[in-house]
Amino acid sequence: VIPDLFTREEYDALLGSVRNSAKASGYADDREGHFAFFIDRFRRNLHYILCHSPVGDDFRIRGRKFPALISCTVVDEFMPWPRDALDGVARRFLVDLINGGNFQDEDTLGVVAANMAEVHLSIEGANKRYLEVERRNNYCTPKSFLELISFYMKMLSSKQADVLQNCERLEKGLAIMEQVQSKVEGLKEDLKITMVQVEEKK
Repeated sequence: VIPDLFTREEYDALLGSVRNSAKASGYADDREGHFAFFIDRFRRNLHYILCHSPVGDDFRIRGRKFPALISCTVVDEFMPWPRDALDGVARRFLVDLINGGNFQDEDTLGVVAANMAEVHLSIEGANKRYLEVERRNNYCTPKSFLELISFYMKMLSSKQADVLQNCERLEKGLAIMEQVQSKVEGLKEDLKITMVQVEEKK
């Protein structure tokens, strides 16, 4: 129990609210009995989730500093995502690119999502070879896949913006060249007239 978590008045209100339930459950009808009932119910109903990545030393260090993380919890180790799950997650995030006009149609979305799933799965083989050669682990977690999607979306938007900017510059340049061409044609005509006048004066 954390000391001074509640004031005396808050404890009284809390224990008073569980008195009937504690009596019905067979606990003693005193302060200690009510408190024991409250703690038991709290432990039975409190659930929390801690997510730790296996990458790096953080999980190992936290496990050493706080042994209850390991001894008083259930550790679920999640297996790698299958191809269908990777494809579905990629489609879910990339659909914003269709709405934003970055992708033309669903076919493009499907091809990019399938490619992302393939890239993520292909890293597993490279990780095994890296472990054999370098004797070091390299982890590719679902978070890595989400970062790949995020990076792709940012990079695609950035590159498309650059291409659009270059197209606008090219169009402006062509428009200026057309204006210059028309002015040159006008100067040529003026030059012909001037040359004729010079010849006549000779």
